[in-house]
Amino acid sequence: MKKSFLLGLALVSTVSTAAAQTSLTGAGASFPYPLYSKMFAEYKNAQGVSVNYQSVGSGAGQKQITERTVDFAGSDNPMSDDAMKAAPAKLLHVPTAIGAVVPAYNLPGVTAALKFDGATLANIYLGKIKTWNDAAIAKLNPGVTIPPLPITVARRSDGSGTTYVFSDYLSKVSGEWKTKVGVGNSLSWPVGTGAKGNDGVAGVVKSTPGAIGYVELVYAKQNKLTFGSVKNRAGKFVVADNGPAALAANGVVIPADTRVSLTNSANADAYPIASFTYVIFYQDQKYGTRTEAQAEALQKLLTWMVTSGQQYNEPLDYAKLPSAVANKAKSIINTMTYGGKKL
Repeated sequence: MKKSFLLGLALVSTVSTAAAQTSLTGAGASFPYPLYSKMFAEYKNAQGVSVNYQSVGSGAGQKQITERTVDFAGSDNPMSDDAMKAAPAKLLHVPTAIGAVVPAYNLPGVTAALKFDGATLANIYLGKIKTWNDAAIAKLNPGVTIPPLPITVARRSDGSGTTYVFSDYLSKVSGEWKTKVGVGNSLSWPVGTGAKGNDGVAGVVKSTPGAIGYVELVYAKQNKLTFGSVKNRAGKFVVADNGPAALAANGVVIPADTRVSLTNSANADAYPIASFTYVIFYQDQKYGTRTEAQAEALQKLLTWMVTSGQQYNEPLDYAKLPSAVANKAKSIINTMTYGGKKL
């Protein structure tokens, strides 16, 4: 009896130790960091697997997965074909949520939420609109008294997927932006005060009267920032929320590899500055000192994130994946291998 009890105790101890020693690392986008912090805490409680995610920006995350210094990267934009070719093996993308990028601002004395369109936002970030009472802003907001306060433009200083999403949108609605600045994680900005991460830009806006900055919706809400509605492709002014963000995915064709832009969606009710946020990882997990057990742990984590883990999206102001997109994500995850053998 005593021997049987001790053997059982030893087995429990071995299982607990194995679970405690199972850990995964990720790095990248700040856009989903509030969501991932919650997801990974819940996953550790349920499965005993520790996930260390560093919010360093999408560009840095893409660099780290290419160099194989993390198990997965977080990115709000899919890697380009050329960037993927630079990696030592095949990379896969799966979306985990849909988020909205909002124009947050600090305008003392103005209680009405302002309206913006793409051309106006582009001209603010091109440095052509310099004060809040500019005729272009006033025209979009009749009846609102706007002070002649100088505009302080806040933007990202690091390689950022949020920047990619925002500049991707501006390039679709402004020919001048597309020609002079373009799309990217890092840009040659015409104007602006740089800050690191969504939290950094939110901090600049919060502390600077007259500031405007583009941030993921949850950062605007967490910092109690006012943010404006944005005119979509159908001509409607839409306030960012889970529903309008999710509708952006219904206005585009989602390819099998899920690498797609959701900005300026054709859906008449969609919020126009929306994006998937992705995890990026290697299809074949046998490299370096990685074990098959680690590969299986990553596969289980990713599967959970696009299925049961979706319950945490909406409470944190991210839209859930549409069922068709979640199914594509699961199909991609199921192609993972270890040394050529399917996991």
